[in-house]
Amino acid sequence: MSVAVRPLTGAELHGALGDLATLRITVFAAYPYLYDGDAAYEADYLQEFVAAPDAVLVAAFAGARIVGAATASPMAAQKAEFRAPFEQRGFDTARLFYFGESVLLPEYRGQGVGHAFFDHREAQAARAGATAATFAAVIRPDDHPARPSGYVPLDAFWIRRGYAPIDGFVTELGWKEHGEAEESLKPMQYWMRRL
Repeated sequence: MSVAVRPLTGAELHGALGDLATLRITVFAAYPYLYDGDAAYEADYLQEFVAAPDAVLVAAFAGARIVGAATASPMAAQKAEFRAPFEQRGFDTARLFYFGESVLLPEYRGQGVGHAFFDHREAQAARAGATAATFAAVIRPDDHPARPSGYVPLDAFWIRRGYAPIDGFVTELGWKEHGEAEESLKPMQYWMRRL
């Protein structure tokens, strides 16, 4: 089935938060995030996201069903630990847009949805006056025991989109992964592109 991608706003955005929470838990359960999803955490996280000015949720639809989603909002609205690597180096976070998750069910991959997610988020960032966009990706060692055979990281895709890892820009984010009794901090590498 073909997939339609479009940004959601207002009541439609709020109505899609349950679907986004389910997608995040489902997609991030796989390597490299291995996220042991928590519905209460998701509800808090997503409410915080939609409260940010100029936030956008881009949804991928197969018919009426949301099968993928991507978020973005100003870096100035993010948690302190996400802003810190930029603020410590004198970056104006008011001119920077943060791209959150980009989640898509496996059976809908390879149809250009990832590019559409970036196109819509970059357009929103430009409308909001941002001069650069950034995101953070978990760092896992090549010999991680949960790494599937034949796993291909998304680095080449991000590079084709014009993004590059920023040397030394690493933050930590805590979540509980499968097999853990409680949350632990994971290193997250920042990537950035000028708009």
